[in-house]
Amino acid sequence: MTPSPTLAAFVHDNFRALVLNDRFTCLGAKSAVRRGGYRFGLYEELGGCSSIEPLAADLRSFAGEVATADDRFTSFVASFVEPAALTEETFEARLWQTLQALHDLDAGEHPWNRSVSADPADPHFAFSFAGSAFFVVGLHAASSRAARRFAWPTLVFNPHQQFEELRRAGRYQRLQQVIREAETALQGGINPMLAEFGERSEASQYSGRRVEAGWQCPFHAAAAAGKRDEEPE
Repeated sequence: MTPSPTLAAFVHDNFRALVLNDRFTCLGAKSAVRRGGYRFGLYEELGGCSSIEPLAADLRSFAGEVATADDRFTSFVASFVEPAALTEETFEARLWQTLQALHDLDAGEHPWNRSVSADPADPHFAFSFAGSAFFVVGLHAASSRAARRFAWPTLVFNPHQQFEELRRAGRYQRLQQVIREAETALQGGINPMLAEFGERSEASQYSGRRVEAGWQCPFHAAAAAGKRDEEPE
C-alpha cells in the first residue's frame, strides 16, 4: 500500500526539522533543505519488494535532474514507513538489500558511472544508479551517530559530482573541517568509519555503524558494470 500524502508530509516535515536544527552537523544537507535543492519520497518498507520500483522510478528522475542541476548541494531523500524498530545490523542489511535490488533493476539499462568503481572493496567505490554516482547516508532510530538518528529508516542519495565540484573549487577541505568540528562538539568525536574517497571504500560508511575488522560488503555489481575511468595524470 502506498503511504498516504498526509503521512508523507508528516515524515517530510520531521526530516526538515532534524536537518534545520542548529546543532545538526551536515552543512551540505542544511544548504540543500534551506534552498529546496533536494527531492523527498516516502515508501512502504526498507528492503521490501513493493518499495523498489517506485523508489527506482523517483531516483531515476532525480539522476536525470542532477546532470543539469545548478545547486551546489542536492540530495534525494528516501524515507520508509517500516520497519519501525531496527538494530544497526538489521538496518545495514536492509540498506544493502535495497541498493542491490535497485542495481539489479538498473543494470540492464544504464552503465555504472565511470568515475567510480563498482567493486565495494575498491577504495574508489561508490553506488551508481541511472549513470550517476552517489554517496549514500543511512538514518534510523537506533543509529550510534546522533546526527543519523531519525524515527523513519531513511536513505539519502548524495551525488558524487557535488563533492568533486567542491574539491575543484578548493572548498571541500574547509567544509569537511567544519562538519567534523560540529560532530566532535555533538558527540565527542567524528564517525570512526570516515575516510577520504580513494583511501578506503566508502561502502563501510553508508549505514553509519562502526563495522568490525574484516567486514565484507554484501553488494555485488553485475559483471557488465565495468571498471572506472582513471583520472588523467
